[in-house]
Amino acid sequence: MASVELRGLTKKYGSLAVVDDISMVIEHGTLVCLLGPSGCGKTTTLRLIAGFVEPTAGEIRVGDRVVSSPQKTLPPERRNMSMIFQSYALWPHMTVAENIIYGLKLRKIDSATIKKKLDDILSTTRLAPLAERYPGELSGGQQQRVALARALIVEPETLLLDEPLSNLDANLREEMRFEVRRLHDAYRYTTVYVTHDQSEAMTTADVICVMNLGKIEQSGSPEDIYDRPRSEFVARFIGMSNVVKGKALDSNRVSIAGVPLRVTGEPLKVGGDAAVSIRQHQIALLATEPADKDNIIPAKVIRQVFLGSSRDYMVEVADGTQLRIVTGAAESIAPGATVWLRLPPERCRALTG
Repeated sequence: MASVELRGLTKKYGSLAVVDDISMVIEHGTLVCLLGPSGCGKTTTLRLIAGFVEPTAGEIRVGDRVVSSPQKTLPPERRNMSMIFQSYALWPHMTVAENIIYGLKLRKIDSATIKKKLDDILSTTRLAPLAERYPGELSGGQQQRVALARALIVEPETLLLDEPLSNLDANLREEMRFEVRRLHDAYRYTTVYVTHDQSEAMTTADVICVMNLGKIEQSGSPEDIYDRPRSEFVARFIGMSNVVKGKALDSNRVSIAGVPLRVTGEPLKVGGDAAVSIRQHQIALLATEPADKDNIIPAKVIRQVFLGSSRDYMVEVADGTQLRIVTGAAESIAPGATVWLRLPPERCRALTG
């Protein structure tokens, strides 16, 4: 295994920077997810790491080797990397076993070693009963496991995955998230995983890098990204937070719709504009006015939708700001009713960008 380091990595097409001065280190055995919307630069970053695209500026190091720079780029076949694409690209005329060992045969590995490696990978990926089947006889999830097995058996320094579950149905995609994580824990390859699916990233990743407009907006553990977003983009993209705006009264209080709210996060600049994020399920919706007015804002219910196990509300506060709130299903409050919102100070996070 080897670490992967990006130093000022940039890719431009004309004047457009698709990847814009990215620097990061992916440690040995870490699974990093590049997460973001379409067009944010995540797949181009992966293709730069793989060697399919040459950088405009910056460099990529794997261990102590420079594999990409504007002066010199190693071809993909000399990088000791395995890549899995959205389409699994299995050979339809080969059995599962033949597909998996194809890379070993190209490397002219002896037959005894191939057999041992094949037996091991079939066991780990739970494909042994399917070894003699052809891809056309497999489900989407089984084909995905074959693609993973084929990538892992050659013992790459780095494993690259480009939206590998996007072609699966919702239930199978959820199941395969855990399978990807299980296989990573078994082999501990340095892995870069591209996805636009938050749940996929949260399930599989050690580190999530949220990308926006060619840059890494924020990186950290799934818990850190979810609980401590630093920018409005990250707060809205991860978990669909409410973002409310007001004026900073002091370093940790913001006036929202004329009500002072205590917040956490970076200290605020007194008198400056401030944005605060809070998750939909972290707001308490109260039908009667509470005696304790700390971090309480009055509002009016605009709509509510029954979702079986929960209710989805849209409410509006005095300045016209609307917030979405998810509650339990038991209590139903009709549109037009006055309610009070309790926003726990520890859940109101001041945003810096």
